[in-house]
Amino acid sequence: MLLVSCFASTLLANEKLDSLQKLQYDSLLKQEVGEIIIVGNADENYLNESKALGSIDKYLEESSVVNMVKRGAYAWEPMLNGMSTERSIITIDGMQIFQACTDKMDPITSYVENTNLSKARIEEGQSGSEFGGTVAGSIDLIRKRSGFSQQKEIGGSVFSAYETNNKQQVYGATLNYSTRRYFADLDFTYRDAENYKAGQHKGKSREVNYSQFTKRNVSATTGVKLSNKQELEGAVIYDNATDVGYPGLPMDVSLAEALITSISYRYNHLSEHIHLWETKAYFNNITHIMDDSHRPIVPIRMDMPGWSKTKGIYSKISGGYKKHTFRATLSTYQNNSLAEMTMFPDNPNEKNMFMLTWPDVNTLYSGLSLVDNISLSSHFLLTIQGGVGLHYNEIKSDLGLNGLQLFYPDLEPTKKRLLKNLSSRLSYYKGDFLYKIGVGYGERAPSVSEGYGFYLLNINDNYDYVGNPNMKNEKSLNLEASSAFENEKFSAKAKVNYFYIMDYIVGKFKTGIAAMNISANGVKIYEQLNHASIVNTSLGLAYKPLFNWTFSADASYRYGQATKNTILPLIQPFSYRVQLKYEKNKFFAEASVEGSTENRNSVEFGETKKAAFAIANFALSKIINLEKNSLVVKLGVENLLDHHYSTFDNWFGIPRMGRNIYTNVVFNF
Repeated sequence: MLLVSCFASTLLANEKLDSLQKLQYDSLLKQEVGEIIIVGNADENYLNESKALGSIDKYLEESSVVNMVKRGAYAWEPMLNGMSTERSIITIDGMQIFQACTDKMDPITSYVENTNLSKARIEEGQSGSEFGGTVAGSIDLIRKRSGFSQQKEIGGSVFSAYETNNKQQVYGATLNYSTRRYFADLDFTYRDAENYKAGQHKGKSREVNYSQFTKRNVSATTGVKLSNKQELEGAVIYDNATDVGYPGLPMDVSLAEALITSISYRYNHLSEHIHLWETKAYFNNITHIMDDSHRPIVPIRMDMPGWSKTKGIYSKISGGYKKHTFRATLSTYQNNSLAEMTMFPDNPNEKNMFMLTWPDVNTLYSGLSLVDNISLSSHFLLTIQGGVGLHYNEIKSDLGLNGLQLFYPDLEPTKKRLLKNLSSRLSYYKGDFLYKIGVGYGERAPSVSEGYGFYLLNINDNYDYVGNPNMKNEKSLNLEASSAFENEKFSAKAKVNYFYIMDYIVGKFKTGIAAMNISANGVKIYEQLNHASIVNTSLGLAYKPLFNWTFSADASYRYGQATKNTILPLIQPFSYRVQLKYEKNKFFAEASVEGSTENRNSVEFGETKKAAFAIANFALSKIINLEKNSLVVKLGVENLLDHHYSTFDNWFGIPRMGRNIYTNVVFNF
């Protein structure tokens, strides 16, 4: 008999908030599902989303385990469990994609739209090691897929949005077609925004210069049934952003472009014990061009283009046998990362200066991941996960190799590493309660910037950074514990995890080395501290006192410290969100307050104190049925009182957006 405990997501007050874990089991199947953030704009989700046409960044930020580093109004960098993207794996439908920008202005999340996504699956610690070595975990952005239907179906939507603060306009459409043997999904989204305005502050200009952007995104997926059990599917994403300003950085972006393609094969019910065999081959090409041509005053003009190309394949099987459900994944990918910097002197008689900031680095990874969920009894589930991967780097450019040999005379162009991970979790379910404890160990290789970066300016602390290819693998031991409760009226979840990171990679100042950038304070070279510790805690509550009303609240706090008196940067202070929602007859009204306390800043990494803040938001939404069609109308206001504030994860202390009134209109057919 199938039993389901609804600990995947509260889905009461806000499906985007930290979801509770779900435990599913029967005599053949038993598995535990990680945190799921509902994204998409499917009709059934509209009432639960106050801002259906907001960016994917907004959805991710409302998870208790994700923070977003903001260098402007566009392309925020997701941090999982208080750790930067080097320590996590971010994929789209399981595909490895690597940014092309040395300044992290193009995180993988910037190349998708919530209109073509269905959800984001978040796995913490070694639960996220299916496709490579990780410390923090993984975020997999899962695209919408209408799939096959018994009868021919045609549907879609046309949508538009407007925001008053930065005059952002959003236009787009989706089209879905499906039959028993064929389906196709097509999606287009266009965004255009001017500079945004910060909240009111006496004596300060409200306009945040260089925060404009324009973005176009096209996504297509098509599938065909080869037989009752076999499917073939192809997918493509093309994303193009131009004139993107970054007020938190000294340069802007003239072009950020991505082409992401894949073809996959699925065999369902391969045998009695193999439920699914899936193989996917993929290729993606990222181009990113930074320049400062629109900045009126700069020490020296620079162009900084970057390119990232990745091709890969993975094959995985999942199934069950007696009290076991299992998954095995074999994956491999090759990435090439190349970035340049050209400096143009004001004196035309002087020669341009050129160097490689990423020295044409090839990365080859091949790994095997195994997961086994063991049903110990009707109340206990044991999950054991392990994997091993071979990681290989090669510097392809002689110019880049010669540059790094100034710091490392004996440097070889190639480097091989073995990455290992192992974890276990024990879950106990009884009645309305779920308890979980777990332990994990994992390793990761230094990123391209950490290993091979050459004079990368970090404007936050104003130092040039140089990579260190001789570093060892970074290793992590993590412990986790959580408790959850849910019934028809009330749900609650408390969670804590602890990461003890050995050979922690961090940039440290070196004397006697001249900076390359004129304005830089000096040079930091990546090295490894003996250890660092990060603690993450969160609490979430939801209560339905009356049939149409839902009250929810969540809070989280992180703490990070390393050896040599190093306070870890970008660590979230105590943060909270309280929300009250009314819902009846496809109408809802929602009021919320969110804020945080003062941050514990790391002076060594250029952080300043950010004052405590609290802002209020309000939203209304209505679904209007029009025979077989529907019209969704949303109206809301963010930062209702126009408060001037900056958060711990705002790069260079740029202020957040002031009062913003928005409207979303979506016609579904």
